[in-house]
Amino acid sequence: MINATILIIAATALVSLVAFSNGNLMYNLRHWPYQEARRGEYYRWITGGLLHADPMHLIFNMLTLFFFGKYVEGWFTDVFGAAGAIVYVLFYVLALVASSSATFYKYRNNPGFASIGASGATAAVLFAAILLDPTISIYLFIIPIGIPGFIFGILYLWYSNYAANRSHDNIDHTAHFFGAVFGFFFPILLQPSLIVEFFRQMVGWFHYAFGS
Repeated sequence: MINATILIIAATALVSLVAFSNGNLMYNLRHWPYQEARRGEYYRWITGGLLHADPMHLIFNMLTLFFFGKYVEGWFTDVFGAAGAIVYVLFYVLALVASSSATFYKYRNNPGFASIGASGATAAVLFAAILLDPTISIYLFIIPIGIPGFIFGILYLWYSNYAANRSHDNIDHTAHFFGAVFGFFFPILLQPSLIVEFFRQMVGWFHYAFGS
């Protein structure tokens, strides 16, 4: 049976590949706060997450979703049974909305800002995985050693916030930050005991790493 993560990847890849050679589609579906505020085109909060700037942008986001999405989807299935896949898809869509709405309020009066990509939603999936297993190893291309998830998460949030306030690299760091925050807290709303388990695992990691 094909899981929801694979279906999301397939849908995103299909739309992105078509849009690579279709400028009108890219223009009409991208996340554009200025246009959304004036024409009520809030569907862009979701459709912008189906588009990517180039194949590498698409591959990077979909690999993140593939490796961490299956784990997070499995948790939703354990909690909600047969409805787990539906709740997981809802979580992903709400992550797109949460991350896009953050940039909407920041850039709604700026006609020159528009963004594309599933990074806000994939950050949500990644941070949900970190919540579920804070010691999960995360590898970066430039660092061949696995970084514990909770340490990576702290660095990710710090950099995203810093870059959102100071950077001018045309990357939607605001969406990354709020997508990550949403992904961490949404499962806690569904199962508050997760936060206790999160800190228990962190304490266990420190005891193992540094002794007690």
